[in-house]
Amino acid sequence: MSDPTAAAPHHDYEKVLKDSSTEIASFDANERSAVQKFRHFLHTSPSAVSLIVLIISLLIFGSLLGTKFFSAFSLTLILQQVAITGIVGAAQTLVIMTAGIDLSVGAMMVLSSVVMGQFVFRYGLPPEIAILCGFGVGALCGYINGVLVARMKLPPFIVTLGMWQIVLATNFLYSANETIRSQDIETTAPILQFFGSTFRIGGAVFTYGVIAMVLLVAFLWYVLNHTPWGRHLYAVGDDPDAAELSGVNVKRMLISVYTMSGLICALAGWALIGRIGSVSPTAGQFANIESITAVVIGGISLFGGRGSVLGMMFGALIVGVFSLGLRLLGTDVQWTYLLIGVLIIVAVAVDQWIRKASV
Repeated sequence: MSDPTAAAPHHDYEKVLKDSSTEIASFDANERSAVQKFRHFLHTSPSAVSLIVLIISLLIFGSLLGTKFFSAFSLTLILQQVAITGIVGAAQTLVIMTAGIDLSVGAMMVLSSVVMGQFVFRYGLPPEIAILCGFGVGALCGYINGVLVARMKLPPFIVTLGMWQIVLATNFLYSANETIRSQDIETTAPILQFFGSTFRIGGAVFTYGVIAMVLLVAFLWYVLNHTPWGRHLYAVGDDPDAAELSGVNVKRMLISVYTMSGLICALAGWALIGRIGSVSPTAGQFANIESITAVVIGGISLFGGRGSVLGMMFGALIVGVFSLGLRLLGTDVQWTYLLIGVLIIVAVAVDQWIRKASV
């Protein structure tokens, strides 16, 4: 058997390279247009859109109304009017960031306020204990929502819609549709009206309800941006399966979010007593819709995982600016609802546009 012959070496490979390009390889820089850069900025700064709209709204109404609108009293009046919406909106923000929704926030707020009042005037408990009981009721309602959503895998819309009806009916049945008068509260339990107390700084008039809203939003902003709990909340809202694979206890996280929402609603119930002066089972019936409005206009994505609680507060302020500005202009109140409806649709459209931006 003959040995295999070696292949003849190829000596012409250098001739192939003779006429080839000598340029150094480079990558496409893929320069972004101004619109793409702006969209990317909005993607990384979720509250920027609502802040821009708020500033534009202030400038428009300020130019139309002058000092009648741009006065310390008028601007702080806007804060007073949106304080309850801002507190309830903070609760709604946490839930929507998990890609859920809570239609029962308004009912939980009112029931908590009714419990606080009834425990003082019906059972004679100290007001401080009654307030704690109100917070307990709010937390319990939120916990039940969380368990049904997280452990039983029921849709948040259906769960909170049912809870809204249950809590609303419980509220009327328990209170017997009875309103506790402001004079009685002022005499027996003035602490229930604490958040309605006012103080002045120059021509500006603030209530402690406004201070509560600002402090709550600041606290939640810190928690969402600088704690593991906040990072886990964003992760669950963005992709719960990926979050679970990363070691996040998704069920426990959802239960804690809904429970926190109930506690915040109880705070709103306490602030509501201060705002209207009395304990009324019929107050705050549209708080759920108003909170969702503030969240959507504030640039928080209904699909979860993106947004800022600061944006929610800006969204609530936008509604307050439009309401007061149009009222001062003497227009029909229906124009306010019309423009707010347009803002909601535009906000959702802008959110869809921003979500297409590359990170």
